[in-house]
Amino acid sequence: MSFYDQVAPETVGFNNESLCSAVSIANGNEIGWSRDLDRALASGALDVHPYRGTLGVTRPRGGPAGIIMRCGHVVATWGDIRRSDFTFSVAKSFLSLLTGLAVHDGLISDIHDKVADYHLDDGFESSQNAGVTWHHLLTQTSEWEGELFGKSDMVDRYRQLNGDNTRKGHARPLQFPGTYWEYNDVRVNRLSLSLMRIFRQPLPMVLANRIMNPIGASNSWKWHGYRNSQVTVDGTEMFSVPGGTHWGGGLCISAADQALVGQLVLDNGVCRGKVIIPHEWFEIMFTPCHLNPLYGCLWWLNSNRDYMPSAPESSVFASGAGGNDIWIDESLGLVCVTRWLDPNYLDDFVGAVIGSLT
Repeated sequence: MSFYDQVAPETVGFNNESLCSAVSIANGNEIGWSRDLDRALASGALDVHPYRGTLGVTRPRGGPAGIIMRCGHVVATWGDIRRSDFTFSVAKSFLSLLTGLAVHDGLISDIHDKVADYHLDDGFESSQNAGVTWHHLLTQTSEWEGELFGKSDMVDRYRQLNGDNTRKGHARPLQFPGTYWEYNDVRVNRLSLSLMRIFRQPLPMVLANRIMNPIGASNSWKWHGYRNSQVTVDGTEMFSVPGGTHWGGGLCISAADQALVGQLVLDNGVCRGKVIIPHEWFEIMFTPCHLNPLYGCLWWLNSNRDYMPSAPESSVFASGAGGNDIWIDESLGLVCVTRWLDPNYLDDFVGAVIGSLT
């Protein structure tokens, strides 16, 4: 698949003039963050004092960019789709794909197993953490308590994704694992570390060998750890990678490579006739969490069209701060990637894309 040889939109059911209007929305409404990501994070884009500050590498970002695909064909692009930029919490959805591989390989027998039973390290020995399962970590319901790479889980207690964060970082009383939903980057990083110990390899290596290389992705993407996230596995030093760029580091990847991953998800894990990710995992991954029906296993869902009103209920999203999204809709055969789009305009873009279908 090439992202540089587009097909005419009309050949896959688009009105070209209407599609251009959708592209104008995505290209003309850049998020109001500084393009210096270090400055954006330091100024409180994601955290308040004393929790802000970076642990990993950052780099200046590019401008708006993206891709619209239907039925495996690229019909529109804008911006520099080859430029690798940090994609923030889109990385969480990549962790979910890797978990599917771990289950397929038999490294995880059942996602409802307690992580403590795998005896990976001492991170699940306390009374609060002993009952945490892989599924709890995947659905953000673990209530895991502790510190990892210098960041306490406390940093994201009371976190509101689209609301009042004046209580964020305060000492909310913890509940039993599996009984409370909260978006918490430290707990996702705890999942990432556990997956690395399960695979006994750095996760970027697993991602490259099992997913990115087989689907024909470029070699420009990188998944950076923190400067203090190096751990020893089987006598080998390797970096645990975060599920976002909350404190720097994370997945730095192009829009083009994200679209390839999106197409793999649209095709239920099959690329050019080869099964990359078993299709059974997608049913698990996109099952709504009972505590938050808009969330599956590290993917956002559109249950009752409450996540993205202009999209069909069948849509799923890998979403990251800063206006980074992969939107996939199996019923319409759509894969769309948007970079640095003000989130207030994402639903407008989605509606315009759908409205351009003939």
